[in-house]
Amino acid sequence: MAKRYATALFELARESEALDRVAEDLATVREALTESRELQRLIRSPVVPREELQGAMLALAERLGVHRIVRNLLGLLAQRRRLFALRHVIDAYGEMLAAHRGEVTAEVTAAMPLDEKQLGRLRKALERQAGRTVKLVARVDPELIGGLVVRIGSRMIDASLRTKLQHLELSMKGVR
Repeated sequence: MAKRYATALFELARESEALDRVAEDLATVREALTESRELQRLIRSPVVPREELQGAMLALAERLGVHRIVRNLLGLLAQRRRLFALRHVIDAYGEMLAAHRGEVTAEVTAAMPLDEKQLGRLRKALERQAGRTVKLVARVDPELIGGLVVRIGSRMIDASLRTKLQHLELSMKGVR
């Protein structure tokens, strides 16, 4: 279902020559969703009437100053009680935009924040490997202890210290 909404959104944005603007606005909406517990509860609540839900989403769109295409999407999802799929719609739109640009997205999880120089070297190495432009999405997970976990599409490269320690623990159990 999310893919259908994202496809329609992508086509409308392309026709309006607003692909980048819509992507930026969707990122703004995602950030608002992440930061606001009230908004998360509102989206998931089955007791809020459709009209109120739609009004709230249109007010949010107005406050955020998003493109009319994004505003209309929020209103439509609220009207049809499909706001639970909004994050998936945003993800699918991002994937379509990346494919349109000939890019691939790599999710990089590190134990500590990576600086721009490190991200640049990693991006170049991944671009050589993938043969395409790579867009990096960096995350921090202190539980990795050290190293990186890189996910490109369905491929995952786990070079984290946590995984290496787990493998060592398993091999030590076999020695006993």
